[in-house]
Amino acid sequence: MAEVKLVNISKSYDQGKTWVIKDVNLNITNGQFIAFVGPSGCGKSTLLRMVCGLEEISAGEMFIAGERVNEMPPNERRVGMVFQSYALYPHMSVEENMAFGLKLVKADKALINERVQEAAKILQLEALLERKPKAMSGGQRQRVAIGRSIVQHPRVFLFDEPLSNLDVALRVQMRQELSRLHTRLKTTSIYVTHDQVEAMTLADQIVVLSPLQPGAKTNLEQVGKPLELYHHPANMFVAGFIGSPKMNFFDGFIEKVGKKQTIIKLTTGEILQANANTEKAKAGDRVVLGIRPEDALAETDEGNAVEGKVEALERLGAESFIYMTHDTIREHFIVRVEDSRHRSEGTKMKIELPVHFCHLFDADGKAFRRTQAPEVD
Repeated sequence: MAEVKLVNISKSYDQGKTWVIKDVNLNITNGQFIAFVGPSGCGKSTLLRMVCGLEEISAGEMFIAGERVNEMPPNERRVGMVFQSYALYPHMSVEENMAFGLKLVKADKALINERVQEAAKILQLEALLERKPKAMSGGQRQRVAIGRSIVQHPRVFLFDEPLSNLDVALRVQMRQELSRLHTRLKTTSIYVTHDQVEAMTLADQIVVLSPLQPGAKTNLEQVGKPLELYHHPANMFVAGFIGSPKMNFFDGFIEKVGKKQTIIKLTTGEILQANANTEKAKAGDRVVLGIRPEDALAETDEGNAVEGKVEALERLGAESFIYMTHDTIREHFIVRVEDSRHRSEGTKMKIELPVHFCHLFDADGKAFRRTQAPEVD
C-alpha cells in the first residue's frame, strides 16, 4: 500500500498554450479506493497515465509513498496498470500471461509460480491457467489482465475503464469481484470510469473532473464520498453529472432571501420554496432550482409544484421515467414513478418539488448550503 499525493499537477501538450489538466491537488491515502469520473475530454485518463508515468507532468509534483516520482520511469514506480483493452498475448496461456512481467525482470521461478498461483486463487482462475485468451470470455480475460498486475505486488493499482468492453451482466459481476478484490488486498486503487454507477458502488471517494474551460483555475470540481456528492453537490456540474437520470434544473429569481428557507420565483411565474441559506444573496438575484427525478412527486396537491406536459414515457418494469416539458428549461425534466400505467403522452401533469429535496444554485452554478439535507457518514 502507498499514499499518492498530487500537488498542483498540470498537463499541457503545447508548451502551456492549452491545458488539459490544471492545478489538481489530491491526497489519496493508504488503501483507499478512489474513482476519477467526468465526461469525455475532462482529462481523467490523462491524469491516471501521469500517475503511472506514461504521460509527462507539465507542472506540479507527484509523490507515491512519500517519494517524488515526476521523472521516475513507469517500471520503477511499482504501480499496476489495468487497461480498457485486455492486451493479453494471444499465443500465451493464462499462466504465461500473468507471469510475463516477472520473467522480464528475471524473477526467481519459484517466486513466479507462487505469485501466479496466489493471483489465480484470488481471481478464481485456477482451472483456466493452461487456457489461451481466445478460449475465454470477456470477463475471464479481464480477470487475467488484473492478475497480471497482482503478481507484481504493486504499491498502487490503476484501472483505466476496465469494464467498458463488457456487457451489462458482466459489468455488474466484475464490479462485485473488484470490490471483493480490494477488500481482500487493501491496495491503494485509482479507478477511471465514465460510468458514475461504477464509481458510486466501488469507490470510497470520488473525484469529479470537468473539461477545462478558458479562464478556469482548475478542472477539479469536487472530491468526496459517493453519497456526499449525491446529496451535497458543490455546483451544478457535479449535480448534473452524479445521479442517473441527471438532476432537473429550473431557472428563476430569488423572491425572498432566508437563513433557512428561500422563496424563488420561476421565470414562468410559479412561486417555489427551497431549504437553502441565501443570506449572502439578495432579492432579484438569478438562481437555478434543482431536484432529482427520484425526489419529485407526480400528481400531488401540494403547493410547491410545477405543471408540465408529458412528452414521453420510459417504462423499465419496477419503475418508470416520465419526460416532461416546462417553459423554464431547455431540456426535458424527468420524474420517476413506480406506476405509469395511467399516464399518457400529451397530457398535462402537476409535479411536486418537496422543499427539503430542492437544491439551489447561484448564477455561476455554485450551490447554496442546504439547511435540511440527509446526513452523510
